[in-house]
Amino acid sequence: MKTTARRLPAAPTALAAALLTAFLVLFAPLSASAHDSLLASSPEADSTVDILPAELTLTFSAKLIDGEGATEIVVTDPEGDSVIDGAPTLNGAVVTQPLVSEAPAGAYHVVWKVVSSDGHPTSGEFDFTVANATESTATAEPTASPTTAEPTPAATAGPGTDVTPAPEESDSSPATTMIWVLGIAGVLVILGIVVWLVTRGRSGSAPADSGAPSER
Repeated sequence: MKTTARRLPAAPTALAAALLTAFLVLFAPLSASAHDSLLASSPEADSTVDILPAELTLTFSAKLIDGEGATEIVVTDPEGDSVIDGAPTLNGAVVTQPLVSEAPAGAYHVVWKVVSSDGHPTSGEFDFTVANATESTATAEPTASPTTAEPTPAATAGPGTDVTPAPEESDSSPATTMIWVLGIAGVLVILGIVVWLVTRGRSGSAPADSGAPSER
């Protein structure tokens, strides 16, 4: 008995292949580009602000991945000069970039690059306008008031008045007092010796006078 292979109609096969190709073409790019997107910014894209703010903030749809070189922000003024002031900081899904205090008026351009929560880098750019320039006002340092010297006795004295300086204390005063004390003590000792000698001499000569024979 001879067996023959049954062939499928060409039309349904071609239709299935076309549908598969359409699915890959339409949905594959969507899945590849499903990174965290920028939801809001301050200043907003294509907006006009009065002066350049102190910082630029970008808010994304999910928490970003932090790391060295993962987050980069570039902000340039109308002349193309950078106006960023330091490195950006990342807090979850919010990126904050400090800006300079002096900035001219005109159109500003922002370029950003971050790493999405799926680990893939994503980037974008937008513009905003600054209406008025900002300039830092230099604060003048307060000048020190001149120091007024205390008037000397000669300066305070009236014309024709002789100023007598105060007598200086002598360092020899205690020594002089001690010399006087020693001198007085010495004189008292000598006087005492003299009185003692005189008294002794008188007491020794009295018996000799009383023992002499009287003349008749």
